[in-house]
Amino acid sequence: MSFKGIGLRIFALILGVVVIIAGIYINFFQTKGFERTKATITSIEEKEVEFPTDSNREIEHVVTVEYSVNGNEYEEVLDFYSPTFREGTTVEILYNPTNPSEIHSNSPFRIIILIIGIVIVLVVVISFIRGKAALRKLKETENIGKGHTYAKSVPGEERELYFLTDLGTPKYGHRIEDSARRVLYEAKMTKFSASVPCAFDFIDHEHGRTTAHLVGQQESSEMNSFFFDNHYTFSFDGEDIWKHLKRNGIRMDSSYGQGSGKLIGVNYVIYRDDVELARVESTSQYVHEEDEEAHKIAKKIPIQGFFRIRTRATDLEVLFVTLLAFARTEASSANGGNRKTLFNTIKNAAKDS
Repeated sequence: MSFKGIGLRIFALILGVVVIIAGIYINFFQTKGFERTKATITSIEEKEVEFPTDSNREIEHVVTVEYSVNGNEYEEVLDFYSPTFREGTTVEILYNPTNPSEIHSNSPFRIIILIIGIVIVLVVVISFIRGKAALRKLKETENIGKGHTYAKSVPGEERELYFLTDLGTPKYGHRIEDSARRVLYEAKMTKFSASVPCAFDFIDHEHGRTTAHLVGQQESSEMNSFFFDNHYTFSFDGEDIWKHLKRNGIRMDSSYGQGSGKLIGVNYVIYRDDVELARVESTSQYVHEEDEEAHKIAKKIPIQGFFRIRTRATDLEVLFVTLLAFARTEASSANGGNRKTLFNTIKNAAKDS
């Protein structure tokens, strides 16, 4: 499983709680009733881990200490290692007075564990509160949110358009151009955040409209199986993007291959209220035909976030948001997964044969 966006925050919150519990146990229960004493490091041995977590060779350090309790001498292995340790130096340990051979390090790391857990939880809670506050403020000032709908689709003459994604920067945006490279519709990030949704201005240059939206970080759950569909999504004004599109009447058919000399890519037929809105094919970053011709090798490799569009839509807003969903995720079908597209491809191949 992998998590991003809100999924990452939930995972971090669970991790923080687990670390806090471990810190409480280590500091207040594991050594309850133990007493302090000084011990001398007698040896530090390097030992290869028998079952390393990866293919690289892993080394652990075995620290042996010598100490005295009630006139009796003990030599035991310490449960902690620090690069500052040297043979012959003195360290403070905790021992069980009823069983002096049971010892633990009295390292500040015991408290640090607890502090780390508290910090993780605080960061997650603060980011969640900030995200909620940002969404509430946006709703109040822009009158948008989960109830946001789009203008009715009015067909016009068919035109060929191009969807491009700005790469190479955290504050990347998206735009739709025409064949003359005029930007018709674009999303510009106005505020970046790694923990809460990012603020965007959606600018409709054809109709002179600008609308603010909050676009969350991508989150995903991956099962790495042919039979179980991976799911990729993000929040759009606090609503799951795929639910948002479905609520606005968007559905689509998608399949791999065909079109523009691609080795492999996704073609979409996008419908709104069961009326065809656009036919879309994924391309390389050279979406204009003349650029693609000048980059003969690159054009065979579609890149996420670049599309060639044929549409009769006169208002591009809902089409732009639909393509934004695919540009910012690894999904290829309207349920946020990939399997449906694969099955459509197999079905179409069987039909053609």
